[in-house]
Amino acid sequence: MQPQPKAAAQSAILSLDAVTKEFPGVRALSEVSLTLYPGQVTALIGENGAGKSTVVKILTGIYQPDGGRILVEGKPVTLANAQAAAAHGITAIHQETVLFDELSVAENIFLGHAPRGRFGLIDTKAMVAQARDILTEIEAPIDPTTRLRDLSIASKHLVAIARALSIDARVVIMDEPTAALSHKEINELYDLVEKLKAQGKAILFISHKFDEIFRIADRYAVFRDGQFVGDGAIQDVTQGELVQMMVGRAVDQIFPKRSPRVGDEVLKVVGYDHPTEFADINFTLRRGEILGFYGLIGAGRSEVMQALYGITKPGKGAVRIDGQVRVIRSPADAVAHGIVYVPEDRGRQGAITALPIYQNVTLPSLHRTSRNGFLRLAHEFALARDYTARLDLRAASLETAVGNLSGGNQQKVVIAKWLATQPKVIILDEPTKGIDIGSKAAVHEFMAELAAQGLAVIMVSSEIPEVLGMSDRVIVMRQGRIVAELGKDEMTPETLVRRAAGIGETE
Repeated sequence: MQPQPKAAAQSAILSLDAVTKEFPGVRALSEVSLTLYPGQVTALIGENGAGKSTVVKILTGIYQPDGGRILVEGKPVTLANAQAAAAHGITAIHQETVLFDELSVAENIFLGHAPRGRFGLIDTKAMVAQARDILTEIEAPIDPTTRLRDLSIASKHLVAIARALSIDARVVIMDEPTAALSHKEINELYDLVEKLKAQGKAILFISHKFDEIFRIADRYAVFRDGQFVGDGAIQDVTQGELVQMMVGRAVDQIFPKRSPRVGDEVLKVVGYDHPTEFADINFTLRRGEILGFYGLIGAGRSEVMQALYGITKPGKGAVRIDGQVRVIRSPADAVAHGIVYVPEDRGRQGAITALPIYQNVTLPSLHRTSRNGFLRLAHEFALARDYTARLDLRAASLETAVGNLSGGNQQKVVIAKWLATQPKVIILDEPTKGIDIGSKAAVHEFMAELAAQGLAVIMVSSEIPEVLGMSDRVIVMRQGRIVAELGKDEMTPETLVRRAAGIGETE
């Protein structure tokens, strides 16, 4: 039976009632409930993949629910698009502000709904005056005629808030609003939230930082695996109880049974630093090992992997492969030294979707399928057939365009492509994200097979069952740094979330 939200004394401004949202092979939301009240901050809490972003997109008209109702002041509404959401007083301030550097502050604030004068022309004088009023209201010392490109990141964030308030919002969604702010700017944001509460606005606050949640929220709502788990007053719950609600499920996936035979050290990363993304990264990886990397959004896991693969350049640090220092300036260098990377965004970064399967698989291994500068089609097909068969790829033929495959099969093509290069280290970034259970099981089985064959595997994953079920060791990151390294007997859902969120072991 689906848990029911606890009642509050006030009337809700906005509610979700048994809302469901499905994507191919994935049920992102399953009959979830959420209630927002005037003058209160509700913290939406859940681990990565819990459904928080889907809720935000439904509330802002980007997605349409497949079932259930959206209620504004108790009346069902349809939020067909962003304009409809704005018309009902719903606005969002995202972690990454969507603004335009070449426009003025006032133009950014009123983009799409600027005041107009005679003949329908934009009334620039009125727009600047109204923008100045909104900026004064939130105590933002910004000239509305300034070009956005001349502002700091924090000031741009204040412009985004002013833009959200320019539609006279009744519901303000703040999605990781402090990610790019300094300590002083975060305190100023807290002051602004208090002003919005005093104006009777309902605020949905999404954050992975428990200190923020307990400082700013009045209520909480917890989602897990696309389902509503519970809600209530923040004063009635502890950090430990919230963690248990976030992760308190059985590991319900069946993972391959493994008896790891860990061999010699193949990779050692020493003192890896990047000016903005990560610092002091040190770890080792052995043959036959699956090393998990866990962390919340913004922890820096993918950024470290992209540096190891030569996509970005660290400021300092060293990489040793089989004991030898290797300089990796590009992905070609990484592949030459035996490191390959299967990215999270397989559609844009991992495959050329317009090309057929066999060409995608053989693209990095053309030296194996060509002679004297000429491709040998039979050899291309043989190589592609070998690796796609091992991954149980489902397709009409190897000539099928990758873009016509399911997400799970696209992921298998990308993995097959890099395995064909015969690497020493394979980095899998969210290897089962967005794919169905059957495909997940096939990827897990193959990961286990790779490790059994002596390949060293790094798995970046936001799914706790996957981390627990597949990893021999886990490295936990937070805010660009390694905060814990856990052995198999130390890994629990609660420990992972506590370390990733910076929660102390004692309440």
